[in-house]
Amino acid sequence: MSIQLRRTDLRGNVPSTSQLRRVLPRGGTDVDSVIPQVAPVVDAVRERGAAAALDYGETFDGVRPEAIQVPQSIIDAAVDALPAAEITALEEAIRRVRAFHATQVPQDHDVEIAPGGVVSERWIPIQRVGLYVPGGKAVYPSSVIMNVVPAQEAGVQSLVVSSPPQDTGWPHTTVLAACKLLGVDEVWAVGGAQAVALMAYGDEDLEPVDIITGPGNIFVTAAKRLVRSVVGIDSEAGPTEIAILADKTADPVEVAYDLISQAEHDPMAASVLITDSTDLADAVEKEIAARYEQTLNADRVAEALNGQQSGIVMVDDMEAGRRVADAYAAEHLEVHTANAQRDAAGITNAGAIFVGRYSPVPLGDYAAGSNHVLPTSGTARHSSGLSTHTFLKSVHVVNYTKDALREISETVITLSQAERLPAHGEAIKARFEEH
Repeated sequence: MSIQLRRTDLRGNVPSTSQLRRVLPRGGTDVDSVIPQVAPVVDAVRERGAAAALDYGETFDGVRPEAIQVPQSIIDAAVDALPAAEITALEEAIRRVRAFHATQVPQDHDVEIAPGGVVSERWIPIQRVGLYVPGGKAVYPSSVIMNVVPAQEAGVQSLVVSSPPQDTGWPHTTVLAACKLLGVDEVWAVGGAQAVALMAYGDEDLEPVDIITGPGNIFVTAAKRLVRSVVGIDSEAGPTEIAILADKTADPVEVAYDLISQAEHDPMAASVLITDSTDLADAVEKEIAARYEQTLNADRVAEALNGQQSGIVMVDDMEAGRRVADAYAAEHLEVHTANAQRDAAGITNAGAIFVGRYSPVPLGDYAAGSNHVLPTSGTARHSSGLSTHTFLKSVHVVNYTKDALREISETVITLSQAERLPAHGEAIKARFEEH
């Protein structure tokens, strides 16, 4: 299959943000289109619990595990089944991801608003979390690490990892090994929409969770949408995407490989090059054509790169390129320019920014220390990736003395009357009247 990256030529124009949102390559998924298929699954699991989840898993995946919860002996044995090199790699990735996420824990603090009037902010871990790890076109022990480590660093005491059963009847051995290395002792052999529903509603012997995080396909995303009034969710993740901001100094072979590496995730993955150099654009296309067939997932790469979600955007200069990158708000943004530090500092919207030729996205996918669960489909304009903060909630604690309340009472009473909620003011007056 030949590859022809679509070109969007913005040279000679200064398009507005509104115009950019209309012309930039963008794919995305129509989650609403699968809601009619997913809603019955969620409803059935809500009504029948694990039995319904097992039934749907057998229907969709052709596998029915002996039980939802993976026996501890199976989890323990997974580590022994892996080559030593893989264990070492997982341990190093865990170390690096933990080192970064441990620094994200915010501190409780007190503020004396007035004499005797103190407001405190407490950061409290979410009580129980559900971490979804997909298992379709690839194996994702890295997603185990990216979900579990920040939850642990936040202080979460109860967590469950849910991942689809494979031919063995249990989640993939590498996924189970990652769980073992992280000290996770509760793993469910269930995937897809039924996994999301089961984590949300639980069963007699399966405790439901309070928030569900982790990436998944469109059916997982639809299920997260349907249960988000019952539990929290991290995001409605779409297909993965990379944008590369590059000038004539970039290496076309490296840029080509980075575009290919994201495209191999999914036929709907987006790979976008933003450049002011026609020579670089031509060279990258040539290198992609020469190299993509070498990958194990060549057909998937070709479909993704030929899709409407991928392409090359031509701009006048790097200032225009930064504006385009901000409007696109990529999940992953690489910066390959003569002054990569400066250009990266000028970017506002991206899930994660990878600066220079020695900080490629695959590094972040596994072992940079950053998290790879990131906002997609332009949501990096307003959302952040998974972090320790995801698993913490902020509680404000108000502690006023009688004198402090008296001092502010007229303000509260006046405002309650202005809002025509006089009982609010009466509740204040009652503290200072005989009754």
